[in-house]
Amino acid sequence: MKGLGFRDLFRSKRLKHACAIFLVIISICCVQDLYGDEPGAQMKVPVDKGRMRHDVEVLTTIHPPRSAKHVSSLDKSAEYILAEFAKTGCNVSVQSFTHDQKVYKNVICTFGPQDGERVVVGAHYDVYGDQPGADDNASGVAGLIELARLVNIQKPDLRYRTDFVAFTLEEPQFFRTRHMGSYIFAQSLYDTDVHIRAMIALEMIGYFSDKPRSQRYPVFFLKWFYPDKGNYIAVVGKWGQGSLVAQVKKSIMETCRLDVEDLTAPAVLPGIDFSDHQSFWRFGYKAVMITDTAFYRNRNYHSAADTIDTLDFDKMSEVVKGVYRAVINLSR
Repeated sequence: MKGLGFRDLFRSKRLKHACAIFLVIISICCVQDLYGDEPGAQMKVPVDKGRMRHDVEVLTTIHPPRSAKHVSSLDKSAEYILAEFAKTGCNVSVQSFTHDQKVYKNVICTFGPQDGERVVVGAHYDVYGDQPGADDNASGVAGLIELARLVNIQKPDLRYRTDFVAFTLEEPQFFRTRHMGSYIFAQSLYDTDVHIRAMIALEMIGYFSDKPRSQRYPVFFLKWFYPDKGNYIAVVGKWGQGSLVAQVKKSIMETCRLDVEDLTAPAVLPGIDFSDHQSFWRFGYKAVMITDTAFYRNRNYHSAADTIDTLDFDKMSEVVKGVYRAVINLSR
């Protein structure tokens, strides 16, 4: 950068952003309709929305809320998740780590072979501040637990190890730091040369709206290509990993009676890395996020209004059905 003036630098950055936007538009035009957006043939997956509602209720009624400053509440959450995982007959373990003289925990439920390649599905169980965090992210955790229950019920033949992981410390002040639970977990895999076929992050999967203009986007041009109603689930990934995004979307559509949208874009695009999957990207692993798009749809985000009564458990059940199909397809 030596010898480059401020004005030239500014123009250079603007040019890069303009190029990124142009390439995103091209990629959307070329890829978005690869598998279409209509739900496909249905696969019977016995999701129990009553159990998921109970999971969300338990997590959102823990007081004080399960934030980083309330370690005892995080521990209660971890204990509940651990107990529910254990009921599925999986191999349960806890990955503990220390930060600022406090102990935090990732809870892991494992099916299939213990060695070799693996598929990872994760959801964070902490909240930001003193709020219940129903959509963010008790919905994701409830989906995670239900996925483990489904594996136990249906007993699919898993060729690859499949880990369901409840992560701690996803929220700010830890987001995008080495202290995120997902970063600790991903690093432990990288340090032991574990090969990951795919990682799926469940990030807010319970809020939907059929109202016009209920869906917003991080950059203006996306509204030209995506619905203005927040009644779909999104599969989000970064450039270079579009094949995984397409594969996961296709699998979800084979089972899910819900519109499914996908976006593959540069990681610098706002919203692309807004969950635990970005920890896996940092170690070179392929990872996608399943999301209702967070605050681009849900105005209750990070507030006391993020309560269980705002969630749509019928649509959330459809999401879990679809993700289950995706996980099984990746694990066979």
